[in-house]
Amino acid sequence: MDEKDNNELGTIKIAADVIVSYIGDAVLNTPGVVDFSGGLSDTISNTILGKDTKYKGVKIDENEGVYTVDVFVIAEYGVRIPEIAWNIQKNVKTKLEEIAALEIESVNIHIQGVQNRERSPDGEDDA
Repeated sequence: MDEKDNNELGTIKIAADVIVSYIGDAVLNTPGVVDFSGGLSDTISNTILGKDTKYKGVKIDENEGVYTVDVFVIAEYGVRIPEIAWNIQKNVKTKLEEIAALEIESVNIHIQGVQNRERSPDGEDDA
């Protein structure tokens, strides 16, 4: 899936990896996001196909030049879930429309869990 733009000088293509990179940057720079959460398809891609993606919790669907984005994240413990989801939606939509000039139909946020931002070396959450 590549975004194509035809003009009088030629064709501009934006690779899916570039789009995912923009999404990843927008999500990880949203206060209250700890990390992405990979799902079964990401595990299958990594195990069977040997593909390891940097932003494992991003899914993009394109239909006639209009994009739907699904983002799977782990939220920081104690943040307001509706607020973080709204901020992620706003940041992703703004980044893709302004920087990559993509038309975004929807940005769906899936909060897969919560955790403390910092963990001690023994794996226990800091209290």
